[in-house]
Amino acid sequence: MTPPIFQVCSQDAGVTALLGAGADLRLYSFGEAPDSVTKPYAVWQLVNGTPENYLAGRPDVDGFTLQVDVYGSTSTSVRQVRDAIRDAVELRANVTRWGVEGRDPTTKNYRTSFDVDWIVRR
Repeated sequence: MTPPIFQVCSQDAGVTALLGAGADLRLYSFGEAPDSVTKPYAVWQLVNGTPENYLAGRPDVDGFTLQVDVYGSTSTSVRQVRDAIRDAVELRANVTRWGVEGRDPTTKNYRTSFDVDWIVRR
């Protein structure tokens, strides 16, 4: 089961204004961002997840925690993307952690992160 973060963000005007639309949406599952991707861009990864188990019957929902990382050339751009993704997902999921902000000393890219908890019906 995959959380619907891509589907939700691809339908949000605020996200697509900053990250592109359709096949050009710069929101990637971990490890899938191209080497020379245009900035800003965001990646997400599954941190943990559990099915809603019952004594009788199959689970009907799965819970997921995702970490979203945003990279860009300026601190302003990564914060704008972070806020746009937050606004897109928070009516369907819960933001549970604001992560670190920083700048990579080698690449000079800025980064911010946050965690999102999803409950997804099967």
